[in-house]
Amino acid sequence: MKKILLSFATVALAIGSAATSYRVTLFQPSTVNGTELKPGDYKVTLKDNKAVLTSGKTSIEADVKTETADTKFGTTTVRYSNGDGKYRVQEIRLGGTSTRLVFEN
Repeated sequence: MKKILLSFATVALAIGSAATSYRVTLFQPSTVNGTELKPGDYKVTLKDNKAVLTSGKTSIEADVKTETADTKFGTTTVRYSNGDGKYRVQEIRLGGTSTRLVFEN
């Protein structure tokens, strides 16, 4: 009985600490955390206050602040700033959720 409880507790702990991931598409070259990313589809994995954007062999880690909006976002959208002609990712609004990822560029 103790082995069953220990196994269940271990599985529950692993599930509880699992990172959350989403998909996002960048339509133009975009800068995240000082690194330029090519246009394409990326997997965004969240763990604590970090976001990891991965596409193929490319992987970038960035500090993010997770905010909750008043309503759910209909689609996933990326907001940029481009004061110097480069598109810097400011935030990603995750479609189907009320979660907004604010990047600390």
